[in-house]
Amino acid sequence: MLPPPPLRTHVGLRLNTFQPATKPVVPSIGPWELVRQVHEGAMFRVHQVRPLERDSASTAGYALKELLPRWDHVPAAIELLAVESLVGRTVSDPHLVAVLSSELAEKPRYVVTPWLQGETLAAIVRRGRLKVPQALWIVRQLVEALRALHAAGWLHGDVKPDNVLVSPRGHVTLIDLGFARRIGERVTSFDDCLRFTATYAPPEITGSQPPDVRSDLYSVGVTLYETLTGHPPFYAPRVDELLRMHREDRPQDLRMLASDVPSDVAKLAHQLLAKDPLRRPHSAADLIDELINLEIATFDQR
Repeated sequence: MLPPPPLRTHVGLRLNTFQPATKPVVPSIGPWELVRQVHEGAMFRVHQVRPLERDSASTAGYALKELLPRWDHVPAAIELLAVESLVGRTVSDPHLVAVLSSELAEKPRYVVTPWLQGETLAAIVRRGRLKVPQALWIVRQLVEALRALHAAGWLHGDVKPDNVLVSPRGHVTLIDLGFARRIGERVTSFDDCLRFTATYAPPEITGSQPPDVRSDLYSVGVTLYETLTGHPPFYAPRVDELLRMHREDRPQDLRMLASDVPSDVAKLAHQLLAKDPLRRPHSAADLIDELINLEIATFDQR
């Protein structure tokens, strides 16, 4: 009997040659696929995202705002996300950003909102001041978002052009809800200064009374003034000096900077900038009525 033929070996044959290829690792946070990073600030990083279970060709129609790792153990930073999640989930208005999902208990901490097309009002104003009807239209939509917030018992606490997103069709969305606070909530003046950006901060934040809905409306007045003239009413290199100007100085007559602005529009802007909250419009609803009347009066300037 002949011996069996020798076994043939294939030197270098890899065991996984015939195994199916593995899928590439997709960068993700929780159940969200990270499509691209769009912004990184001092505390947060913003990504455009889509759900992981969707087809890879699906539209990335969401924005994920992630708390940066160095803030993961800072209670005040976590509270910003928690407040944004609470307000964005419970207050609904076409002009207010909605929060769709969040993770607050574990790292990485984040909130997810719809992906909004457009640019901030701050970016628009940097290219030049707006025509009166356009400025009134944008500001009126901003105040509609505040009306919804105030009706639900919240102040926004950081109204400014950087937080006003304008779509290509002119639809306005008020964003960044982390500094919102309950109306009538008593906190320290220092905490109020942190909540309001100094350029848009109402005079009363350094006083004994807590800010109320008219504090948000003062910030609307600064925004309207800047939108119509191209510059905020007050500027100073130091925060303490800027806050003093809000308390004590009178803004330059708006029509000295923009003579084409009708006197009634300028009058409303200066009324919003009154040092005494009692001299401002008493509510967002009252202000909307005034803005609509001015929109109608200036319609022929479109």
